[in-house]
Amino acid sequence: MRTKTHDDLIAWAEGMVEPLRDRAAEAERIRELPAVTIDDALSADIFRAVVPTDRGGWGLGLRSLTQVPRILAHGCMSSAWTLSFLMLHNWFIARGSKELQDDVFSARGFALIPCPLAPTGTATRVEGGYNVTGRWQWATGVQHGDWVMVNTLVHDDDGPPQATFCVVPIDDITIEDVWHTSGMRATGSHDVLAKDLFVPERRTIGFADLRGDDPPGATLTVDPFVRYPFTPVLCLVASAPALGGAEAAVDLFRNYIRHRVLPYSPGDRQVEQPASQVRLAEAVATVRAARLVWEDALNEVIEVYEAGGVLSRVDRGRFRLATAHTVRLSLQTLSIIIEGTGASVHFADSQIGRIHRDVATLKGHVVYDWDRAAQLAGKLEAGLEPALTDML
Repeated sequence: MRTKTHDDLIAWAEGMVEPLRDRAAEAERIRELPAVTIDDALSADIFRAVVPTDRGGWGLGLRSLTQVPRILAHGCMSSAWTLSFLMLHNWFIARGSKELQDDVFSARGFALIPCPLAPTGTATRVEGGYNVTGRWQWATGVQHGDWVMVNTLVHDDDGPPQATFCVVPIDDITIEDVWHTSGMRATGSHDVLAKDLFVPERRTIGFADLRGDDPPGATLTVDPFVRYPFTPVLCLVASAPALGGAEAAVDLFRNYIRHRVLPYSPGDRQVEQPASQVRLAEAVATVRAARLVWEDALNEVIEVYEAGGVLSRVDRGRFRLATAHTVRLSLQTLSIIIEGTGASVHFADSQIGRIHRDVATLKGHVVYDWDRAAQLAGKLEAGLEPALTDML
């Protein structure tokens, strides 16, 4: 098996834009990725992209993991989000112990792993592992999973509860169909449930280890990406579909006004209206600002970690703010465009309308809550201590 390069992955993503655009309406209707899309991704072997080369993966890094969903989102934002998370979660496993990696990667060198992040389950210590019970929201791509990674709270006799991720086979989890949303429908982000489920110790990783600067997996590989910072990576990857969707919307709007004749007019073309020309320019400027903010954060994270450094808490707050700002500007871009279009963009099969629905829904993700991201960054800039629950 040939190890593939960043350029190979980018070329595949560019080739998938048109197929994803053609499948977007169907993906939205069935509320999951069509089987052909998963098959395309499996055939291209993309889920091995950020698995370390020591484990038989491609050993690619953050630039690949972020640029791919940005490109794919030009075809379908929901598909880009789902595929990127299924790629990303292999990186979560690569940060874990050898035993965890052996269990999860043994079958085919990667896994399809939905991973709800909130610790809404409990884990009770028993001999050899834990008994796990809980319900977890936002299990993106769970219909395609072979494992599920859920966050639990372990209550010991002394001290506060410790968040611990448990990785379980998909057949041991109950999936509840709840994902009836206006946007990001094809992500199929249903709830998952477990009751008194035994999880062996080797299939767990403490949240402190997963998001820490020295995850267990960093000692098992020469791959520098394994020790990159958890939250900045998550935020950069998850904001990429919003940026790509906004870029696509600008292209669609440009074409839209070129061909639209204004209703209730003697044949006036929208593209000739000064207000529409200004609106197009404003959308171009806004999405460019979003891209520059995102790329600056991406480049700085890569430069720091490729040089062997680490990000300070203040810097992490700035990067979370930057990605929240990227999503905020992406939604502003869509708002500018929607105000300059007719009612036809609100038909279910409108590409612009679908992107608008998807960006508005993506904006609801906890890390892109502007008030919380800005409050955290401002607190750190002022020299105050973060709370234990602040995502840095």
